[in-house]
Amino acid sequence: MSRPEPPAEGFSEAVRGCFSEGARLYPSRARLQAAVAQRLAGLTARQGVRFPPGPLADLGAGSGLLSRSLEAALGQSPWLRIDACSALLEQGAGENAALIHWDLNQGLPASLQQPAALASSFALQWLEQPEQQLGTWCEQLQPGGWLILGVPTSGSFPLWHQAAAQAGVPCTALELPCAQRLIECAQHRLQLHHAQVLRFSRPNRGGLWFLQQIKAIGAQASRSPKLNAGQLRRLLRAWPGPQQAIVWEVLVLLGQKR
Repeated sequence: MSRPEPPAEGFSEAVRGCFSEGARLYPSRARLQAAVAQRLAGLTARQGVRFPPGPLADLGAGSGLLSRSLEAALGQSPWLRIDACSALLEQGAGENAALIHWDLNQGLPASLQQPAALASSFALQWLEQPEQQLGTWCEQLQPGGWLILGVPTSGSFPLWHQAAAQAGVPCTALELPCAQRLIECAQHRLQLHHAQVLRFSRPNRGGLWFLQQIKAIGAQASRSPKLNAGQLRRLLRAWPGPQQAIVWEVLVLLGQKR
């Protein structure tokens, strides 16, 4: 399989900058990310997963929500924490975790050879060509190695898309990968033990509140141009009322290299 193309530097830098700005609040505000990390760790433990000898890596680890949950649930460590945002990595610097500052758009670090497990949650969607990146991760696992994945997918934020369409403005939500295509990509390379698309709902307290919550944790980077003041006002006027919830669609996947 060919290596993914290098990223568009502008977007990669924007993602890193946004998460750097939100790093201080991320551990306390990223509640959905924490919940998915716990779910992935619980699923892995219930499946009785034992990793073969070799490195364990949390890809796009951020502040370490997933690797910390996996260590607690499975008792297997240490997990390498790999992320392009040094400000987020430093959130876990006092835990004696091995940290690698690395842009995953460039593939896996050369020092990570024959991994026994690759885990990633809420990170793949920020990379260029997520499907191709996922294929590379699967192929670089050693035989018997495990992939543990959580990623928001294209069914997320229907309310945001609806409001933008009604307002006649571009929807600046990040374009998310298709869950079914990611499942098929992994299925070609792994024995899947679990693949499920989950839907998480949160109260809708208005468009401005929602956008502020996204920005607070640094998740506002978009490939679309920023809305001007007039467009933003139209979007907020068209935002549905609290009877419609904010919805995330998240793929949870567990597979083993054949």
